[in-house]
Amino acid sequence: MNQDLTNKKTIQNNKNTSAKIRNQKIAFGLFGGISSLVVFILFGILIFIFIKGIPAISWSFLTEAPKNGMMEGGIFPAIVGTFILVIASMIFAFPIGVASAIYTTEYLKDGPVKNFIAMMTNNLAGVPSIVFGLFGMSLFVNQLGFGDSIIAGSLTLGLLALPVIIRTTEEALKSIDDSYRTASLALGASKWQTISKIILPMAFPNILTGLILSIGRVSGETAPILFTVAAYFLPKLPHSIYDQVMALPYHLYVIATSGTNLEQSRKVAYGTALVLITIVLIANLTAGFIRKRAGNKQRG
Repeated sequence: MNQDLTNKKTIQNNKNTSAKIRNQKIAFGLFGGISSLVVFILFGILIFIFIKGIPAISWSFLTEAPKNGMMEGGIFPAIVGTFILVIASMIFAFPIGVASAIYTTEYLKDGPVKNFIAMMTNNLAGVPSIVFGLFGMSLFVNQLGFGDSIIAGSLTLGLLALPVIIRTTEEALKSIDDSYRTASLALGASKWQTISKIILPMAFPNILTGLILSIGRVSGETAPILFTVAAYFLPKLPHSIYDQVMALPYHLYVIATSGTNLEQSRKVAYGTALVLITIVLIANLTAGFIRKRAGNKQRG
């Protein structure tokens, strides 16, 4: 009798184990299929843009100014303008975002104030980019008198990138075990010495993730620069931070939505899109290389 009960329990356990394994395989297969689909779509888009855009790519296309209503010549001023806006916006947003994250994570105690700041940061991250553009136009262009300029566009893009940098930096700081903080303070180090000498270097590789995401978003935004800095046709390079510039996202928008020669404009549009994607890819790979190198150096 006892032997029969034992056999039944064993059979039931084996069935339960088999069911768990089967369900696990189904779940893994489902998630794997979804991931593969996402990668397939991404590569499909990249291949499509490459095939359509590569005929327009030439040395003159990359190094000359646009001519004949942007139907001829190149996109060099737009490339330079995009780099300027990305670098200037990161110079503004990155240190402020990191400093804000340090304050909220390391200095501010848990409570209503901290919860309110976190909530507002999350809400700011969800604000549409067109709203940032209108805000930048109202504050930087009109109220502060910067006009349509690099400084107005860079500050607007910096505000757009700020929430991402703050949130990723906060998560990077929280990932560092508190034992490092306790040990440093126990050895006589000050709060700032602990943060600057131990916590920040350890979190730096993950902090770069926010920078990478911000660069990718800023370099492809059209709405914020539409109201603050972008010029429709400006075949020259800027001379000061108060000048307008051409930028690849806005250039692509104009080419794709205007012009009488649709066949020629589409060719230029696909070429511009390919250049923009390549710049974003190079920026991400460079930042990823720096991140990996910093991580290896930290482990070494």
